Amino acid sequence: MTPIITVAYLSVLACALFVLIRWPRLRLQGEEPVGLFTLIALLFTAGLDMGLVMLPLAEFPIYEEDPAFGFTNALAVEFGMWGPLVWLMYFVATFYFIALEPRLQLFQIPAVKWVYNLTVIATCSFTCYLFMSNLPTYARDLPQGAVWALVVVVIATAVLSSGNMAVMKWLAIISSYGFGMLAFTALAMIAFVYSRVGLGDFFDSVGLLGGYFAHLPRFATPISDYHEFYLFWWFAWSIMIGQFVARFVGGLRVWQLALAMVALPAIPLGLWFSVLFVYHQGGIVIPGWLNWFMIAVGVVFVVNSLDSLIRLYSTNLNWSRETLGDRRYYPLHFLLQLGLVGAYVFTPFEIQWVGLIVAALYGVIYVLLARHMGKLGGIGRPAAG
Repeated sequence: MTPIITVAYLSVLACALFVLIRWPRLRLQGEEPVGLFTLIALLFTAGLDMGLVMLPLAEFPIYEEDPAFGFTNALAVEFGMWGPLVWLMYFVATFYFIALEPRLQLFQIPAVKWVYNLTVIATCSFTCYLFMSNLPTYARDLPQGAVWALVVVVIATAVLSSGNMAVMKWLAIISSYGFGMLAFTALAMIAFVYSRVGLGDFFDSVGLLGGYFAHLPRFATPISDYHEFYLFWWFAWSIMIGQFVARFVGGLRVWQLALAMVALPAIPLGLWFSVLFVYHQGGIVIPGWLNWFMIAVGVVFVVNSLDSLIRLYSTNLNWSRETLGDRRYYPLHFLLQLGLVGAYVFTPFEIQWVGLIVAALYGVIYVLLARHMGKLGGIGRPAAG
């Protein structure tokens, strides 16, 4: 599947460059515009999950031992797995749903609509599965029954949140603050508690992020099987996050939106990974209370990801709370997500399959775009009269 994801990923990056060159000053307005901070909070929490908080410490040793990543340091590799090139995919999809989809209505074609929304449903449940499968690494004494109980609580909370947009917005803002507090606390521990490390080590780690930018082209194609898994994972997310975020863009120009969606999330990501890298290099064991703080923030991120995607596909398929009513809406989405988490656990079902379908969906959209280019001629021009 390597050639498929390579072509698919490079084509989306090329689309991002084309949009920036062709319509840099086009002003974009979503259906429910919000302020820039709320927009980035929604993007950051919907476009990421618990892996942001809980995976890096487990992955640093993998990147240090794998010869495929020997061209740079493990921190730069970790940043590359989550970094700016990934967020360009979100930008392309967001631009499409604001500027092009209202004219073309390609995602209203029945076959496209159903395939797309089935990928949203499957990716949504994978977020919860990933949380479930990685939680024992951070809560070693937690019995399996308690893990399943927490998964049930997370899904139920996300379904409840998805039915109220105001709750979703506030939860996204709160989780962004919670992530900031977590990073600040972990950094303060470096500065004032652990004598073997200090702020100098943190700034040295920040400098290591330059290894990503020095080798940027390497991250545009699969470096290893593990990197390929990440690319399929991000592909599975890309269209749905773009559609979700598009609703909330508040009058930004194209270049401003690209800067906001690519640069602003990269800053906290880079700083957080740099903090964790100090812990990794210093051989510091995360204290229990901080470990549970990380788990708590990870749980909120999972809820944020789930509720945004549940709201997205329920609206697309006319399965919303307004349409179905509370008695059908909440049980339907709860059982659907819980059942799919079980599918990831007990069957060979993998997220790469979903990413492959999304890559094929991109190909279909490209063909349909080529057939409807005449409808795009007026984009960016003042309306007549």
